[in-house]
Amino acid sequence: MASTPFDEFLALSVVLTGYSRVRLVGTGQAPLYFSTVSGVVGEATVHELLQAFTRVRDGAAADEAAMEPLLRADILSDDKLGPVARNVIKLWFVGVWYQLPPEWREAYGVREKDVTFVASPAAYTEGLLWPTIDANPSGAKGPGYGTWALPPKISVT
Repeated sequence: MASTPFDEFLALSVVLTGYSRVRLVGTGQAPLYFSTVSGVVGEATVHELLQAFTRVRDGAAADEAAMEPLLRADILSDDKLGPVARNVIKLWFVGVWYQLPPEWREAYGVREKDVTFVASPAAYTEGLLWPTIDANPSGAKGPGYGTWALPPKISVT
């Protein structure tokens, strides 16, 4: 079965965020984030990003240790794809699309939808920031009844 661009976007997101596909899909934001990136930078740029990821993944084969340097060299360091990939990371962690840098817009064109915006009302509460720091978003997801009586679980290491 051939994978779809959405499937490839999720595979790239797994590598960029360090979270599993199940966790990413579980946020309920995956389709929105894919359409957000496509809507802002265009399908052609997303296709380029996903093709570069396929080359990185094929180059690393099953060697996870080889994936990071290839990802850094071929995608994150790329003038066109790097800022887009970094915005994908920000989108997953904080739910905000940040306007691409002026250098990117000068080189690849100003996009009408390329402004800083919150992707959805649920983006804040579903951001990967919260499980990463082992906390709950203020005012959105309570820790549970009686948990205030226990010391925090956050480690200082």
